[in-house]
Amino acid sequence: MKVLGQVPLFAGLSHEDLVGIDHRMVSLSWAEDDPLYTAGDVAEHLYVMAAGRAKVSRPTPNGQDVVVDLLAPGDLFGGMHTLGQPTYPETVRALTTTCALRIDTRAFRDVMTQHPEVALRVVDDVTALLAQARADVTAQSTATVAQRVATTLLRLAEKFGQDSASGGTLIQLPLSRTDLAGMTGSTPESVSRVMSQLRKDGIIDSGRRWTAILDGDRLLATVAASA
Repeated sequence: MKVLGQVPLFAGLSHEDLVGIDHRMVSLSWAEDDPLYTAGDVAEHLYVMAAGRAKVSRPTPNGQDVVVDLLAPGDLFGGMHTLGQPTYPETVRALTTTCALRIDTRAFRDVMTQHPEVALRVVDDVTALLAQARADVTAQSTATVAQRVATTLLRLAEKFGQDSASGGTLIQLPLSRTDLAGMTGSTPESVSRVMSQLRKDGIIDSGRRWTAILDGDRLLATVAASA
């Protein structure tokens, strides 16, 4: 119930409404690196992240997986074949021990029928995702690698960041340079060069499973810099 109350899709619903949705859901858990589902599987369920972190990757024609998003508690993800998505286009894999709530296609259709405001938010979310996808395509064709890396780090900080003792923002995620390359439409080598320069300039610090933004203003300035 606490998790459902954090999902923007269900904002404003009464306790009784959330109880009804909760009864339609199943709680599942996965260990680190386990797939929650795989690209190509029949899209039969939607999920709400309850605890942990997960990464969303999309297969490319050359057989590699490119990370396109990261999931945190409260995020809604998955797919429904009745909404025009016959299979999952992406693989979701646990970055840490993860728990999520799962609801099947028919049950979620019932929720939307009973609560039109939820259906309208689904439309809003889809529209926002399309707009973000267009913006990302534009950025990848016009922004420098440094700008794209800086933008991605700021997004991660907004979603996952925690205040650190040094006064910066700590992002505790086990992200590889390949993961960041996928999220920025770049190459691991280019991302490594940018990250090394950001560390050298004292803007960030990083380790195997964490990144710290030490100077957010200068990172914003990197985004705003002309190509």
